[in-house]
Amino acid sequence: MIIETTALRDLLLLTPQVYRDERGYFMESYNRRKVSKMISCDFVQDNESMSKKNVLRGLHLQRPPHAQAKLIRVIQGSILDVAVDLRKESETYGKHFKHVLSGENKKQLYVPEGFAHGFLTLEDDTLINYKCSAYYNAESEVSILWNDEDLGIDWGIQNPILAEKDRLARNFTTFDNPF
Repeated sequence: MIIETTALRDLLLLTPQVYRDERGYFMESYNRRKVSKMISCDFVQDNESMSKKNVLRGLHLQRPPHAQAKLIRVIQGSILDVAVDLRKESETYGKHFKHVLSGENKKQLYVPEGFAHGFLTLEDDTLINYKCSAYYNAESEVSILWNDEDLGIDWGIQNPILAEKDRLARNFTTFDNPF
């Protein structure tokens, strides 16, 4: 597994080794021993979502003590994956990182606690699986507006398909940031 650092401290891009032959392929999607030097959390919950093209989910986070680190991967289709650094003491506070994750490239994004996360599906029937370091807690969930001008994220779309909570999300500068 290749683990790359990004421009945002602690946010990592993982590329597993894929063994392909005439039958298909095999890969380790996660190996705790191999990533333990860079990722120190214990994952306790796996989530899966399927979306049609142009669905935007995010930007989401959970407040402490239910804050979550996530390891995101796409099984089928592709997404524009985005993480925003919310850690007030970080040199990259308010900055974002985006990368295309796909069933084809098999890359994964590790998003530590203290980040908001969201994605835009680029294909129909996109299937995403992600590991979480804490159990979901509805009272701790927060959504930040996906197109907030202060964040300046270019999603490449003007009118994505949104859930009501994402349509009514808070602005970056006015939400009560616990990080």
